[in-house]
Amino acid sequence: MTVKEKQDLIEKAILAREKSYSPYSNFSVGAALVTNDGKIFTGANIESSSHTPTVCAERVAFFTAVHSGEKKFKAIAIVGGKSGLPISDFCSPCGVCRQVMAEFADGDFLIIMSNGKDIKDYKLSELLPHSFGKDSLK
Repeated sequence: MTVKEKQDLIEKAILAREKSYSPYSNFSVGAALVTNDGKIFTGANIESSSHTPTVCAERVAFFTAVHSGEKKFKAIAIVGGKSGLPISDFCSPCGVCRQVMAEFADGDFLIIMSNGKDIKDYKLSELLPHSFGKDSLK
């Protein structure tokens, strides 16, 4: 992906973050997922007072895309931070989200993070080097 494509995806993640429902952690996250053919799906974290049903922005984006029939993905941009404040640090996906990414993407899938100024990107294989996946069940 070009720097411009990454920045555009980050901007969509920033807009998605505005839809976060995070009254308990006060940590809002937005994600923008792009399919191999360029369709974009966004998500924001949604919390529950009992915590267990809480769902991360990345999974909202993935599950919405899969529900829409998509199953091939190129990259995801993730931004997050204290609710109501500008983004000031990088927000990495949690382990559960990394495992969901591994279900639908290969090791070259790009995970893009921004602190509001700089961009860091990683291949999924870097963030989840020994994943459990479909091949583990053979």
